[in-house]
Amino acid sequence: MKRSAMTLLALLLGATSSLALAAAGNPLSVHVLNLENGLPSPGVKVELEQKAGDSWRMLSSATTDEQGRISALYPDGKTLEAGAYRVVFKTGEYFKQASRETFFPEIPVIFEIKDSAQHYHIPLLLSPYGFSTYRGS
Repeated sequence: MKRSAMTLLALLLGATSSLALAAAGNPLSVHVLNLENGLPSPGVKVELEQKAGDSWRMLSSATTDEQGRISALYPDGKTLEAGAYRVVFKTGEYFKQASRETFFPEIPVIFEIKDSAQHYHIPLLLSPYGFSTYRGS
């Protein structure tokens, strides 16, 4: 490999590592993939809420990037607490922009944090008439 190609490769690997380290400090990430075409789902608005008594309190919102990811959904400067949380994927607008109908205009995923020292990743596998989610890594 030529020296300039090796230098470029090293820079790219370093940038990728830096991005991963920056996102690693945030305790919550999401990823949305379209099961119909196997591609990421960019442009999906996602809201994060925390259970407060009998209601939900909005903590943050963001939109998936070109890779269908939000690497830092938890609010900066706020410490993750144990408790119940809800991530709401606003999928109706995503399908509308693709000129597609959907049965699920939004998908709420409720989960419980027990260990605030861990990272939590919530992938959503999406199609117009179904979805699946799990705890990722």
